[in-house]
Amino acid sequence: MTSDSLPDFPFRYAAHDRLGERRADQAFLDTAWSDPRSRVLVMRGVDLAASDDGTALSWYPTAEAPEGERMLLGVADDIVRFAVLTPDSWSDPAREHDEVQLSLADAQRPTRLSFSPLRRLSQRLSASDASYAVHATALAQWHLRHPRCSVCGGQTDAIRAGEARHCPLCGADHFPRTDPAVIMTVVDDWGRCLLGHNAARDEGWFSTLAGFVEPGESPEQAVVREVHEEVGVDVDRVTYLGSQPWPFPSSLMLGFEAHASSNAIEVDGQEITEARWFTRDELRRAVEAAEVGLPTTISIAGALLTRWYGAELPANMLAV
Repeated sequence: MTSDSLPDFPFRYAAHDRLGERRADQAFLDTAWSDPRSRVLVMRGVDLAASDDGTALSWYPTAEAPEGERMLLGVADDIVRFAVLTPDSWSDPAREHDEVQLSLADAQRPTRLSFSPLRRLSQRLSASDASYAVHATALAQWHLRHPRCSVCGGQTDAIRAGEARHCPLCGADHFPRTDPAVIMTVVDDWGRCLLGHNAARDEGWFSTLAGFVEPGESPEQAVVREVHEEVGVDVDRVTYLGSQPWPFPSSLMLGFEAHASSNAIEVDGQEITEARWFTRDELRRAVEAAEVGLPTTISIAGALLTRWYGAELPANMLAV
């Protein structure tokens, strides 16, 4: 469970039961699919069918679903929900508005669906829709990136209601992977926070440090290593604060606060090109002067930084 000391951020809570014990129960799956109360979310690539204003996912009766690979998402309020990866998910990239043919009972209803990526929808969806959206996106990302067997190279098929893929040539089963990554505020004895500028971002944008957990390494060890590798600072205390599923494409962000035992900065020059210590007043003045931009509230990075700051973060003037 996420620490209550962190402010809210997208995907913080699950709002649906994933029905893991039902994924191999074909009788249940067939009954649920034929139930007129059940609903399906259409996906093209990793984009989700959603309302034009992006405030809700577009759910349809299963009888109106297009052809495609079915994935069981779960149940909430006694309504079972699925996702369908349309056949063209595997070829052309999705467009924001696309023609996907539905078997609509009412001829007056439009067949054009609006598709949006999860990043665009995340802060506008209800808790229920966000819970399903992050689940569906993570599954779709994995299915689209792993069509072939890593053992023999054969074409695989989705099994267990989208939970896994099976290779009919060598019999291997493959399951989705999740890559653990650490993300942390680094705070020194004077209460200053260390933020870095990633080479992939535009000039002026600073955020918390982050990195992937390596094989055979604990998350706490990864925090110590990543901070030292990226900015040359040593940390001696690491406190876990919360986590966020991050399906871009398949990460789990593990949030920490780390105490710095040294202050001298030496950036790696590759991933992090600049790093600075900030007091709260220094950060506020830098943001208000449009010298520094901060992470948005879509990610746990914003929640971690807000926790350290102790109030709502100043508005990003660089984004205006």
